[in-house]
Amino acid sequence: MKEMAQSVYMAGILIGGLVLGKLSDRFGRKPILTFSYLLLATSGSGTAFSPSLPTYMVFRFLCGFSISGITLSTVILNVEWVPTWMRAISSTMIGYFYTVGQFLLSGLAYAIPQWRWLQLTVSVPFFVFCLLSWWVPESIRWLVLSGKFSKALQTLQGVATFNGKKEEGEKLSVEELKLNLQKDIALAKTKYGAMHLFRIPILRRMTLCLSLAWFSTGFAYYSLAMGVEEFGVDIYILQIIFGGVDIPSKFITILSVSYLGRHITQASTLLLGGGTILALILMPEDMHILRTALAVFGKGCLSSSFSCLFLYTSELYPTVIRQTGMGLSNMWARVGSMMAPLVKITGEVHPAIPNIVYGTMALLGGSTAFFLPETLNRPLPENLEDLQQWSKPAKETRLELEAEKEAQKIPLKSGTQGVGPS
Repeated sequence: MKEMAQSVYMAGILIGGLVLGKLSDRFGRKPILTFSYLLLATSGSGTAFSPSLPTYMVFRFLCGFSISGITLSTVILNVEWVPTWMRAISSTMIGYFYTVGQFLLSGLAYAIPQWRWLQLTVSVPFFVFCLLSWWVPESIRWLVLSGKFSKALQTLQGVATFNGKKEEGEKLSVEELKLNLQKDIALAKTKYGAMHLFRIPILRRMTLCLSLAWFSTGFAYYSLAMGVEEFGVDIYILQIIFGGVDIPSKFITILSVSYLGRHITQASTLLLGGGTILALILMPEDMHILRTALAVFGKGCLSSSFSCLFLYTSELYPTVIRQTGMGLSNMWARVGSMMAPLVKITGEVHPAIPNIVYGTMALLGGSTAFFLPETLNRPLPENLEDLQQWSKPAKETRLELEAEKEAQKIPLKSGTQGVGPS
């Protein structure tokens, strides 16, 4: 029943992504983050006192549900607050704290061998995180789109003070805020739902490619993460190694997404991860060190894929439909992670079947990245027109720019200089 319990947990993450993503658009990023911390603290603590397996599964479902809210709110707040040039670094730094958590878990699990006490130990701190989340500023973009201009101004002034720019913050006014963000306000009047992701051709292609990439990443990642006992190495040590590989892999991810681009990085990490899983089929069972080395390398590649996908997906979807797109994409990662434990059961038919399925899906997911536009050094798209402009062939875009420059050189009959588009 271990695989079933794991799948129930992943189902909670899946449902949480769908429900809390919508609630985040309605009530804000910060309230959902605070609620998710509180729910994780209570359901995690309840898990430790479960009297039966069904009760355990219910609490684990709620744990997964709340983790989706924490993940989505954190990613969206990061993207909507951090400037473009810093976004890749901040996203990767957040990922490093996930790695620190893996290190701490290994030490705690070794020191606290009874699972109930271990579960309680890792759950209680979230009551503190719930209180600390009140100091997290709400997304200015969400406040403006919700018409809460006074609150947006107050938040901006608080951030300005924190950054040592109190005087600049005091000069801001509601009128100036409305003027600078009038494009965002106009966008808020246009409502887009999940169906628009499939009705509009450019969004349909992007959604299908991202969905497969997210699914294959979650599917392959958890195939390795949940199989630590299969490599013949002490599980506490291997867990530390699995966490440690994230340090160099995420550093390489920062360099790669910043200089080579997002879609090259995304394709490379998934293709390498899939190839590694398939290579495990050829390794004899008694070669523990080599099998462990391959598994660690594959896990590092898939961890990098997750880091890149969170950044890449949030940059690809326009503001008017970003939260919906992120929620749907993240949902497919959870479907993959929910199915991963069940596919392991096919190993009873033949030991090679699970790795063949995991590896092949990762290769397919990596291939889809080549069909996505690059977002390196580009501002976040606000609407569908921005996204369509990205997808134009380079030659067509260059001809348009040359035409604009020529238009600016043509003098008007009144004697004034010609002006191009503003």
